[in-house]
Amino acid sequence: MSGRETGPAGEAAGTVRPVITYPDPRLKQICAPVERFDAALRDLVHDLEQILRAGPGAVGIAAPQVGCLRRVVIVDVSDRPKVAGHGRLVLVNPEITAWEGYAVGREGCLSVPDFTGNVIRAESIRLSARDLQGVAVEYQLRGFEARVAQHELDHLEGLLFLDRLVSRRHDLFRRKGAR
Repeated sequence: MSGRETGPAGEAAGTVRPVITYPDPRLKQICAPVERFDAALRDLVHDLEQILRAGPGAVGIAAPQVGCLRRVVIVDVSDRPKVAGHGRLVLVNPEITAWEGYAVGREGCLSVPDFTGNVIRAESIRLSARDLQGVAVEYQLRGFEARVAQHELDHLEGLLFLDRLVSRRHDLFRRKGAR
């Protein structure tokens, strides 16, 4: 017995949660806001961090990627030495409040492991969220960090990078070694 509480979606918190992959229908659902900033939320974030750290080159993860339909994401580009960023960001109930500029960039996703794609995103965003204690926070994100945050926030709306491709024919690429 682990002594841990039941997670926000009813699953046992602290257990190894598999990353769900496309076309799992849970990835297309809109997530509910977090209303309780409690031990179950901290357990969920702990589990997401474990998965993020295990993913090769992973820089972000969203709760729906493990089947938990709550508005929680982690963004962390600190392992990329040439990328400016805020370090590890745990964003609860995040919302983009402003954006500026547009750029095309290549994206991959833990939930779409066999493909990458070119997606248009804002170059700079401002977002508001809550931290793990429920305190309001705001961030100005630019460049790659802004792209990662937009990608993860899309998961909360039931969107994948596949939904943002300009052209599936010209902007979707199979990863080397993919089945």
